Amino acid sequence: MLLVKTREEKQASFESYFLINHPTKVNIEPVNESEATLSLAEFEASMPYAFRIASELSEIESQALKPLRSLGDSLADLVDYLQLQARKIDLMMSYILLEQDLPEHRKTASKFGGGGVIIESETAVEIGSFAKIKIFLEAEAAAIYCVGEAIDQSKKDDLYQVSYVYTLIREQDQELLVRASLHLQTAQLRKGR
Repeated sequence: MLLVKTREEKQASFESYFLINHPTKVNIEPVNESEATLSLAEFEASMPYAFRIASELSEIESQALKPLRSLGDSLADLVDYLQLQARKIDLMMSYILLEQDLPEHRKTASKFGGGGVIIESETAVEIGSFAKIKIFLEAEAAAIYCVGEAIDQSKKDDLYQVSYVYTLIREQDQELLVRASLHLQTAQLRKGR
């Protein structure tokens, strides 16, 4: 859980991680302050089950394949097989997580990272307001469930760019956002060659 108080601390928390410029499907659902100030244990208990297990599956997959990669070519076929099995699980998990995507709360994030997310909104949002945020990382076959506070907004064309700093997020989910942003950055750099 991130404990940030002043506007400057919130902005610093938001800016403390790299933001990737990548359109990403999100759900934004306004919540009142009492829902946004739960303890981390209360927050985790209120979290939809699909989101709780999603990051655990991602972590298990990454930890399970790591030792096999170091064994070299002798186990290449086994590693390939296990990666295919992991991909199959990822696809099933993606399907389950997409069931959590509610059209009435759907928005697009123009940028995301480990400290926050920038959402495109047709309407202005009150600075200091809180929202449940679901971030769907399709390339990672993962989704993040967190709470954020609107800390800034600007108007670009006909849309507001609303910056949310995470106020309730599990550490493993924050790490997943950081890894996803780095993977996407690597892919963007490869395309730019």
